[in-house]
Amino acid sequence: MPEMPEVEGLVEFLRGRVTGLRVDKATVSAINALKTYDPPLTALVGAHVTGVDRHGKFLDIATDGAVHLVFHLAKAGWLRWYDALPTTIIKPGKTPIALRVGFDDGSGFDLTEAGTKKSLAVYAVHSPAEVPGIARLGPDPLSAGFDRATFGSLLAGRRTQIKGVLRDQSIIAGVGNAYSDEILHAAKMSPYALAATLSDDEVDRLFTAMTTTLAEAIHEARGKPPAELKDAKRRGMRVHGRRGEACPVCGDEVRSVFFADNSLEYCPTCQTGGKLLADRRLSRLLK
Repeated sequence: MPEMPEVEGLVEFLRGRVTGLRVDKATVSAINALKTYDPPLTALVGAHVTGVDRHGKFLDIATDGAVHLVFHLAKAGWLRWYDALPTTIIKPGKTPIALRVGFDDGSGFDLTEAGTKKSLAVYAVHSPAEVPGIARLGPDPLSAGFDRATFGSLLAGRRTQIKGVLRDQSIIAGVGNAYSDEILHAAKMSPYALAATLSDDEVDRLFTAMTTTLAEAIHEARGKPPAELKDAKRRGMRVHGRRGEACPVCGDEVRSVFFADNSLEYCPTCQTGGKLLADRRLSRLLK
């Protein structure tokens, strides 16, 4: 799933290529992906792009027609850029393409989604705040006003596992499954630790790990075209997606905990004092 760093990479890429261009085409081929009807998606056609921004994991293309194209790539979505947009006809139901957008210089992009579980979402709105997911977002951890005190106040009183807190978009915007694993590994903290029980030193460590991990990932994503962002993300992971490999810090084996539709990865030596966490897939508790 694209998270803050990859979405920020896409934002910077698009900002440098489509700002000032006129939208000549906006076609949805997966009707279930379009979540709005007023204004219609066709209201984008003829408008010029005035800016590209990010809200958590949502990408927002603004136009001078007072309409924003907002989309969320969900778990299996991605953006495919073309310097020359294909002219082939998109057949609904027979392609992974959910949305095609073209510009007056001949360039454009497709939003694609793999798999059978379709969650990619597209919105045409007058204001990004009209998108329910954006309206519910918590603060961005890399925004100017987000400091250690703000972070501490978000954790206070939450008797919830810290992994879940980091992933909850209504608490902190932009962090998902992958980067929460990376942040907790950098902080040397168990994903099962309860947010409300963290000491001041642990909150300090977690705040530093979060801001540093995200800033470094954004730096790595910066300047890369969409086709290279996924591989750049994978290369940067220390524990996420590294089950069975050696921890780059201590050499212990990276372990996984499986859930219904995802998993978390962690290093027992670095994060849990050597203890293995419950593997929910096998319904067993390892001591």
